[in-house]
Amino acid sequence: MEERQSLEVLAFTDPVCTWCWGSEPVLRKLQVGYGEQIRIRPVMGGLVEDIRSFYDRANAIGGDPEASNAAIAAHWLEASARHGMPVRTEGFRLFTAETVSTYPQNIAYKAAELTDPTLAPRYLRRLREASTAEARETGRREVLIELASEVGLDIATFIDHLQDGSAERAFRADLETTRQFGVRGFPSFSLRCGERTLLLRGYQTFQSMQAVIETLSESALRWRAPTADAEGVLGFLRTFARAAPVELATVFELAPTDLEPLLAGLEAAGAIQRVAAGNGYFWEAAPQASACDPAGLCTL
Repeated sequence: MEERQSLEVLAFTDPVCTWCWGSEPVLRKLQVGYGEQIRIRPVMGGLVEDIRSFYDRANAIGGDPEASNAAIAAHWLEASARHGMPVRTEGFRLFTAETVSTYPQNIAYKAAELTDPTLAPRYLRRLREASTAEARETGRREVLIELASEVGLDIATFIDHLQDGSAERAFRADLETTRQFGVRGFPSFSLRCGERTLLLRGYQTFQSMQAVIETLSESALRWRAPTADAEGVLGFLRTFARAAPVELATVFELAPTDLEPLLAGLEAAGAIQRVAAGNGYFWEAAPQASACDPAGLCTL
């Protein structure tokens, strides 16, 4: 019975997959509401090995790297209108003649995981933000290293894992796991509780995920809704660093008419600040005066 009181979610993903980006509100809500009862483990699936030989018929994406960027940007913008997470199309250049794959981003995540498992989720989030909402060229190694520095990873160790082959081997192991589960599209989710396992393909609503969790655990897992007030929202932002409005609305189950005045009050008090991001924005906790963060960066 004890074994059924915890659940593992294998989240098959790619750092630049738009519907994986769109799944962030749901995954964050699962983390907050189930806490230590649930473990979400990203599995890197490697969406595009080489854009020159890749073709997404539904969205006419593939072939020439530079030409593919416009089609990808249009696809991401259309997806953003549906899932609500911000994207930036201005200056968007995911692929170039030198960067033709999303494998570097996948490998970089594995390097972060090998360097510091506790910071790896934050690194994956920054990869997603930088790729989708900031139009940074995350296929370039120098950008991947900059992002590692931003989240406080030990840079020397991170680079060692990129260069000695250990991160790539870990990624290849993830690819094998992806193959073994028969996953061919992202996101996909394998949920396991005790001896029970279920595979969900594609984007999932929170209601669908929760229904599966309740079924697999035979209602043994306890859902704890977060407190939907200013203190709860501020605590969430201090924990997760940054959140889009749709993430806050999803996690706290607040309609815009309730969420917006709450956020306006926190902003007026100087507790949070808005960060522009493409066609939308993020909210983040305002830095304290002359504060030094764990990465060794002091701000005024």
